[in-house]
Amino acid sequence: MEEYVKEHKIIEKTEIEKEIELIRTIIKTREELKRDNRNFEYAQGDLVDYYTYQIKANQAKLDYLIKIAKAKGIQVDMINDKKFSFWEDDEEAV
Repeated sequence: MEEYVKEHKIIEKTEIEKEIELIRTIIKTREELKRDNRNFEYAQGDLVDYYTYQIKANQAKLDYLIKIAKAKGIQVDMINDKKFSFWEDDEEAV
């Protein structure tokens, strides 16, 4: 039986990297919540229940993430949304 061998050492993230990841997750969750709300408006049949669940789940997740961000002293405003959104786009292009 062949054992798995780790090729690269996993490096612990710095506090700045953790904060950036938290802000990106908040932005992503906020966008998912907006999308789910738009889709809910046109949903029919069983999809109404599905989008209701998605909206509740994403709202709970967003509330939790914002609570963590506030505890860390992070303020996510519209300017940061755009800045981190651009950073994320740049990193994906690499």
